[in-house]
Amino acid sequence: MSSAWNASDVTPDGAAWLASAGTYPRSTLALWEERPGAPVVLSCGSVFDVVSAPAMFGRRMLDRLWDDGPGSGPVAQFRGRMLLFAAPGTAQRLPALLEWEEWGARDGRDTRRTDAVPPLLCHGTGDAVTVPAPSGPAGAEPRRTSRWLVAPDTRQPWLPGPEVLLWAAVRAARSAVRISIFPPADQGAKVYDVSRRR
Repeated sequence: MSSAWNASDVTPDGAAWLASAGTYPRSTLALWEERPGAPVVLSCGSVFDVVSAPAMFGRRMLDRLWDDGPGSGPVAQFRGRMLLFAAPGTAQRLPALLEWEEWGARDGRDTRRTDAVPPLLCHGTGDAVTVPAPSGPAGAEPRRTSRWLVAPDTRQPWLPGPEVLLWAAVRAARSAVRISIFPPADQGAKVYDVSRRR
């Protein structure tokens, strides 16, 4: 891989870990050696699962993980979504935990809490995801649609499990909810601009 690394680029050990999820790891590494700016589709379920969240909510989850929790595993941004790499099995268990805690989708029933947690796409066994390139082209502008926020840097990165991601999702949802002791404003009331008084 390229000899010029920056902090958001995947290390050679991180690239080997990512490639191990593919059917042909050596071919993936050879592709990245030749074209380090190429994104690749990798299988989920054996090496990692991926929880995909809308970008803003994913950023709040990431903030909770780093500010108040144990940190995160690798995290990427891809086409307006945040990809949080998680321990294998997370994709199967996290939706059930969200439902049990009454934060997940509830078959169309109206609940106030479900509005704060957007649908999380959980990719596990039998699924595949496109991961950003290990590094950007030299001298290019930062990648806008696809980039690593927390790049893999070891052959055995720590990956959060479903309980940790549940905790982060609930904290992120609660941080988005604004509670006021004041009653909502009367929507039919006239508003006067008092700044124009003489």
